[in-house]
Amino acid sequence: MNRTRTLLRFAALFALVGTFIGSHMAGSGGYSLRPLHAHILVVGWLSLFAFAVFYRLFEIPEKSKLASIQVWTAIIGSITLPTGMYWEQTINEGPLAVFSLIYYIVGGTVLMVSFILFFIMTFVFSDRFSDKGS
Repeated sequence: MNRTRTLLRFAALFALVGTFIGSHMAGSGGYSLRPLHAHILVVGWLSLFAFAVFYRLFEIPEKSKLASIQVWTAIIGSITLPTGMYWEQTINEGPLAVFSLIYYIVGGTVLMVSFILFFIMTFVFSDRFSDKGS
């Protein structure tokens, strides 16, 4: 798997969806989707793009299980957090409301795991980071 390409493609998808939602809100004059729009752009587009740049700039081993888990938890969390947020906001009663809340929490937790793994990677692979002048 090419981590950079995968992350860039998902980032581009989130950018497209986020701008579509923003365009819809501007056109309709209704801004109830602001939190969803913001999370899709920041968590989906910006974070995944930043991770793609990280993997492009630094030589992280292709066989790294830590990196693979980080990439997939980032993608899965970037999908489940905003969708869970939307469902939790729109489904107010019954068993689906409980499911949407749990889904939202799990999505946020998966995304948090991705960021924790990224933090750990900055220490595990720190020998691969150097200044341009070095």
